[in-house]
Amino acid sequence: MINYQPDYEKLPELVCDYLRYADAVKNRSQKTIFEYALNIKEFLSFLLVDKNICKQDNINLHLCDENFFKSISLNDAYKYISYCKNERNNSSTTRARKVVAIRQLFKYLSDNRQILKNNPMKALDTPKQKKALPKYLSLQQSIDLLGTVDGKNKERDYAILTIFLNCGLRLSELVSLNYTDIKPDHSMVILGKGNKERTVYLNEACVKAVERYMAVRPKDGVIDKKALFLSSRLKRISPKTVQFIVKSYLEKAGLGDMGLSVHKLRHTAATLMYQYGDVDVLVLKNILGHENLNTTEIYTHLADEQKKQAIDNNPLGKISQGADEKN
Repeated sequence: MINYQPDYEKLPELVCDYLRYADAVKNRSQKTIFEYALNIKEFLSFLLVDKNICKQDNINLHLCDENFFKSISLNDAYKYISYCKNERNNSSTTRARKVVAIRQLFKYLSDNRQILKNNPMKALDTPKQKKALPKYLSLQQSIDLLGTVDGKNKERDYAILTIFLNCGLRLSELVSLNYTDIKPDHSMVILGKGNKERTVYLNEACVKAVERYMAVRPKDGVIDKKALFLSSRLKRISPKTVQFIVKSYLEKAGLGDMGLSVHKLRHTAATLMYQYGDVDVLVLKNILGHENLNTTEIYTHLADEQKKQAIDNNPLGKISQGADEKN
């Protein structure tokens, strides 16, 4: 398992208290807590330098006591978000995540600890994000990708790609899989974002791929004994290794210049399920582990866009009455 552990010793006491609250009470995942810690650390470091309390090369976060947090204004937050956009070149999505971390911290300081009489971040808006249709592989491209798998780890790699393309797991969910997670009815309980569990079923292709892999999966000298997918070092496969595997096969299939990634295989699974599986969007939401239906509905919009494109590409689509009449 991947270990996400914030460096509590370098963080202000109030921030440490909040992160423990997020863990124990809000039941946030370790990855989310780790990311909150990084974002809050960056925000506070920026303010310490901006307010001339510390030099850039000598930042002491322990100076962020109660009085310091009371001095932070909404304008300070917007100044930081502007810095993230113009100096750090952060995307709107990245800036939105940082806004969430800041808002959650100040909500804790005002509502739970009552250190702040008024929460200045209550009015902190989230940067507007461009709603782009997700990139994905077509059915034929998916088949071509699976057809490129070979080499000494071909059974493992094929099973990885097959599960991504059929089940739509996140990268972190796939590397965390244990072979003991697969039940006799071919279901798996997946621990997703926010430590929320959901049940995903392996279809025939996934079952056969996993069975072929398990037949050759090393048994001796395995360090992470229950891990489904192992690296060449007989340890649980890492996210970076999986990313490398997927990238390699995408390039081999001639798809390397499409800007695709592991996460795009999740988009592919969702798109194929919606287009070919006659699946209700609420069912798709549960399969993917989305918290909000709006996140899932992008795949219905994608289908609508394809319908429009199909009609636009009709060879009669440019013909209008009187177009061939002579003047």
